[in-house]
Amino acid sequence: MRRLLGWLLRKIFGWLQGSFHSTLHSPRTAVVVGRLLGVAFLTCFVTGLYSHFLQDPLPWQPVLARPTWLYRLSQGTHVTTGVACIPLLLAKLWTVYPKLFSWPVVTGVKSALERASIALFVASSVLELAMGLLNVYKWYPWPFSFRQVHFWLAWVIVGSLVIHIGVKLPLIHAHWRASRPVNDVERESLTSRRGFVGAIAAAAAVLTVTTIGQSIPALGPVDLFAPRRPGLGPNALPVNRTAAEANIHAAATNPSWALKVINQNLTHSFTLAQLRAMPQTEVVLPIACVEGWSQNARWRGVRVRELLALVGAGPRQGAEVRSLETNGAYAGAQVPPEYAWDELTLIALDVNSAPLDLEHGYPARLIAPNRPGVLQTKWLASLEVRQR
Repeated sequence: MRRLLGWLLRKIFGWLQGSFHSTLHSPRTAVVVGRLLGVAFLTCFVTGLYSHFLQDPLPWQPVLARPTWLYRLSQGTHVTTGVACIPLLLAKLWTVYPKLFSWPVVTGVKSALERASIALFVASSVLELAMGLLNVYKWYPWPFSFRQVHFWLAWVIVGSLVIHIGVKLPLIHAHWRASRPVNDVERESLTSRRGFVGAIAAAAAVLTVTTIGQSIPALGPVDLFAPRRPGLGPNALPVNRTAAEANIHAAATNPSWALKVINQNLTHSFTLAQLRAMPQTEVVLPIACVEGWSQNARWRGVRVRELLALVGAGPRQGAEVRSLETNGAYAGAQVPPEYAWDELTLIALDVNSAPLDLEHGYPARLIAPNRPGVLQTKWLASLEVRQR
């Protein structure tokens, strides 16, 4: 039985290995495509870490409120490079396709490491890119936390990639630079390789351009694949989490709504009319979400630091905002002192010269510079001083 199974596997692997013949199945092509994929994955990894640690900051992590557009740039880059990784990964797998079915499967420790790193890299990369793409469309057909799994899968990808590069380093070094063709066969191979790499790079560029329009208004007309377009939606802004999803319609439209500003035993409540009677500040800040879309908007409202000062808070104290929403993962957010006392951080009441639409946080929401959209809490219920 064992011999029969071994014979069968050899036949299957031999057929798969020889089913496609092309000069592009070469180490040089794999290295060229691998460089592009490596740059895309590294860019995606670094920008993903930045987004993750903005939401779950490390104890020693500095808080950056400037430049105001940094998160917008970083997360837009993260999503678009993630999309570009899809054709690059497929191209990389195609170039090494015959090697995946070489027999015997393992010939020693080195080949075992190579096989294991490839298997881990391919499986985690496919899952990571598929999850990231579905997140752009806000479809989560799984029972676990997207953000945590996405974060740890990124480390698995990087770890397996490091092992794979270490094992294949001599081959990578040998084919890092192109050799000069000396005969017609090598010239034809070079032409084919350039055409193949050019086609893959063009495919990645097209996917990037037709996705990044959700972040760059000038490219909005060619935004074919991203689900949101700048300027479309209530208040001329796209909507991420709706009021219906948050189940806050009754609480947000209640005429008795008031924002509670709390500092230990001291609580002040401000109705919407009272907030509007206070000095109003207007700022231009982007709203930038983890799904990759972003847009500048003109916000108007009361500075958070003015409300904190009314309850005796000091400039080294941060705050916590809570939403009328109670069942969401982002029903509240911490506001470190660097944000809370920044002149651009507002309890916003208006956006783009009109009162906040219910979908965008009516009656009041937080807006601060260089923050992910999930931390710009909508439908505010309270603002509480964080004690030292």
